[in-house]
Amino acid sequence: MTDFDPANFANVEPKEFAKLVKSTPDDKIAEVMSGDLRGKILSEVFNRMPSLFRADRAGSTNAVIHWNITGRPDGGADTYEIVIENGACTVSDTAQRDPKLSLTMGPVEFLKIVSGGGNPVMMFMTGKLKAKGDLGLAANIANLFDIPKA
Repeated sequence: MTDFDPANFANVEPKEFAKLVKSTPDDKIAEVMSGDLRGKILSEVFNRMPSLFRADRAGSTNAVIHWNITGRPDGGADTYEIVIENGACTVSDTAQRDPKLSLTMGPVEFLKIVSGGGNPVMMFMTGKLKAKGDLGLAANIANLFDIPKA
């Protein structure tokens, strides 16, 4: 697969998805993520998070994390809630609890982070990623998941 084809996204392995994001120009990703397939792509990514969660690395971490992905066609943002509790990770597409950490970023930055192609620290320093709350958790969050690298 050489083109960013979200219609086949559900059938793409995480490592292939990482390659796809890495090889697709930012403007093409932005275009796809501002269209009808945005919800499907976000749902797929977040639904995979519990299976990529590394309980062995989380230790006694208990946290509620809100991911706010800006750039929705209506100008709003999509918010997903990840709860890490008792060695497990659960995901919801509605924010139900007060977050220990709230992350806000655009759709291109989000896909780069979850595919291992982006540097969250640099994104934070350049203002492309905003973190509110537990910044130690923010700095360590990537270590809690088996993020495939392209």
